Amino acid sequence: MTGLQHFGWFLARGFGPQGWGYPSLDWDYDWTRPDIYQEAARTLEQAGFDLVIIEDAPSLGSAETIDLRVRHAFGGPKHDPLLLAPYMFQATRHLGVVPTVNPAAYLPYTAARQFSSLQHLSGHRLGLNVVTDTGSARHFSAEPQLGHDAAYDRAEEWLDGIRSLWRSWEDGALVADRSTGVYADGSRLRAVRHRGEHFAFDGPLNAIPFDDGEPAIVSPGGSGRGLGFAGANSDVQLALAPLDEQSVRGYRARIHDAAVAAGRSAQDIKILFAIQPVITASAEEADRIVAASADPDDAVLVQIARKQSSDLETDLTALDLDRPLDPSIFGTHVSRGSIQRLIGDRGEGAPLRAHLTALARAGRFTDRTGFVGTAEEFADLIEELGDWGNDGVLLWGDFHPVTLHRTLDELVPVLRRRGILRREYADGGLQANLRAF
Repeated sequence: MTGLQHFGWFLARGFGPQGWGYPSLDWDYDWTRPDIYQEAARTLEQAGFDLVIIEDAPSLGSAETIDLRVRHAFGGPKHDPLLLAPYMFQATRHLGVVPTVNPAAYLPYTAARQFSSLQHLSGHRLGLNVVTDTGSARHFSAEPQLGHDAAYDRAEEWLDGIRSLWRSWEDGALVADRSTGVYADGSRLRAVRHRGEHFAFDGPLNAIPFDDGEPAIVSPGGSGRGLGFAGANSDVQLALAPLDEQSVRGYRARIHDAAVAAGRSAQDIKILFAIQPVITASAEEADRIVAASADPDDAVLVQIARKQSSDLETDLTALDLDRPLDPSIFGTHVSRGSIQRLIGDRGEGAPLRAHLTALARAGRFTDRTGFVGTAEEFADLIEELGDWGNDGVLLWGDFHPVTLHRTLDELVPVLRRRGILRREYADGGLQANLRAF
């Protein structure tokens, strides 16, 4: 039987309008104020979660598609998650907070100093979800947009540079000896002179070293280059893959192989598979939800098309539902992976209705066709994943308290009774909790 698993929450709407488009909006929280995020963070900490990852997409896309992004608040507006993190730290004592950061947006020296400050202020609970979104590049530089692999090369240089600054204070550099009045030994500060392909800066960093580890690095990439980046650099990998044994073991093996190839141990990285569960009070209710999803009406399909239109920056709502979807309608800036997730295995000749219907259909935990079911059935899935060697899961959704309680109220007691979900935190912050088991 599986033991303790790591749990996180992926704040899929980022620092944006929580509850928009749902009845829970009438709770009248103001998404621009910290209260809703602090309340949700306290709930996750009470539940024993390791971390919350705050999604971010700093760009509203191209001028031609901005309306698709903001009309229903799927792609924006959003505030900066790095500036939300201190409010969430203030409301909690143990929860790790992981804002999304794009190397294109932060010069390494500034980033190293800001992240160092937050790591100290939070009691070593900061994580960084490092993304390589190239569509946002035009907001930060007039240089040509980088290709997929080149963006990962830049991210690697950026992270290496930040780490060289964090480590520019050698052991013994911080003295803090009151008897002699010596605070630091300047001879133990390492000179840093970085001249790379994308960045140039000098050190050492004007910030003291960490006594409980550097901020945890999280990465979401699923491409070969993305998995290589994770293996070499990340403490947590946000994993998207089918949850069958072959896929889970295969995905984990690729990450572990990349870690070993980079001179690390396979145990250095926690792999958390992302799941958006619908927890029901009974198996009968779950069956009704799944049955109702099998034949969605056009209103449901249009709602899904709106979300996909935002993600793909292409107006699917203007297309005929019953005509084949031509992939050439998507711009070159649109991720091939995102297009493939829409088309699936139905092929390019299938009508748009077929693709949207497939996204609308729900499945049951019990037969592993989807993520609808009771808390006990979800716990069965978590135990099965653990038996395959998995480290844990990331639950997925907005940060509205209604969303969290609907998901967690029945689930947390079940997971705790089974010994899957922690009751106590380790001392030392996020890295310590990740290493605890």
